[in-house]
Amino acid sequence: MKKLVLLFAAATMAVSLSAQTVEESKVFDNIYVGINGGVATKTTGNRWLSNLNPNAGIRVGRWFTPVFGLAVEGSAYFNDRAAGQHSNIFGAYAGNTHTTVTFVNTSLLGTVNFSNLFGGYKGTPRAFEVAGVYGMGWAHAFGCGGHRADALTSKAGVDFAYNFGSDKQWQVYVEPSITWALYGNRDLGYNGAYNLNKSFVQLNAGVVYKFKNSNGTHNFKIARLYDQAEVDALQAQINELRNRKPEVVEKVVEKPVEIVKEVNVANDLIFVTFAQGKSVLTADAKKALDEVAEGKHVQIIGTASPEGSKALNDKLSQARADVVAGYLKARGVVIDEATGKGVQGTTSNRLAIVYVK
Repeated sequence: MKKLVLLFAAATMAVSLSAQTVEESKVFDNIYVGINGGVATKTTGNRWLSNLNPNAGIRVGRWFTPVFGLAVEGSAYFNDRAAGQHSNIFGAYAGNTHTTVTFVNTSLLGTVNFSNLFGGYKGTPRAFEVAGVYGMGWAHAFGCGGHRADALTSKAGVDFAYNFGSDKQWQVYVEPSITWALYGNRDLGYNGAYNLNKSFVQLNAGVVYKFKNSNGTHNFKIARLYDQAEVDALQAQINELRNRKPEVVEKVVEKPVEIVKEVNVANDLIFVTFAQGKSVLTADAKKALDEVAEGKHVQIIGTASPEGSKALNDKLSQARADVVAGYLKARGVVIDEATGKGVQGTTSNRLAIVYVK
């Protein structure tokens, strides 16, 4: 048992060494809720599979990093009426309870994603992952006569999980685990040790839903770190393009924005910049768009920066083109086309480019 505890301690300490740089999480980010159910039986002193104890539970948790998290789990264990007797999980709790619920157990569990710990986090969860759970809890048994009905418990398990959904927001898992009763009625053998004779094993399956985060996804996002020199160079490039004559600008942007070759020779060109992951017009952006006269024809191209998935960047670039088009249309400008082009080039391109004909 000491080896198991040391394994979880080592995994926790390794988080700082192996975790990727992810975007900062807010308080209510990376929270999930799940339900599970399965069967349990005493580890020793019984005929396996002859007195299985069905159970059902709820788990609510939060991942603080792609590797480490915490969860609270509550489980209820039921009489096995098909076997004609109460499945005596704890040994000390003898007798038939004649109740639907035999006992309940609530645990605070530390969770470690071994797949991310040893393989690194790539920006989205893997389809298949392996995670460990370990923690302490408190159990209460029903119908125990004069015996003490409470015990301190400890649980350890391994989750074999499959992530699915458009943004990997769903997860199903299979979890074999073992739970020990540590402290309770000392006269009946509860001395605080991890004793297999005072434990039960169980096999559960569960389903989890991960709530949507402030970053627009259901999981952690890798942070793209920029140095100031890169930001300054990009800003200088934008300022240079703004100051050039239209025919020169057309040659510069023709390669990264393929649609330029389909545009008539422009008389003006406007760059609208956006914050990372956003498609909201700033006051400066609106001021620049106000310079487009009513009745003018324009073509709009929305772009995105390289971080994030292709599907997300395509959607974001289209949203940027649409918000510019909506603003100009309300002012009487004729929109010939508003297209999102996703990522254009390898540098940050959080832009909507307006070609005024």
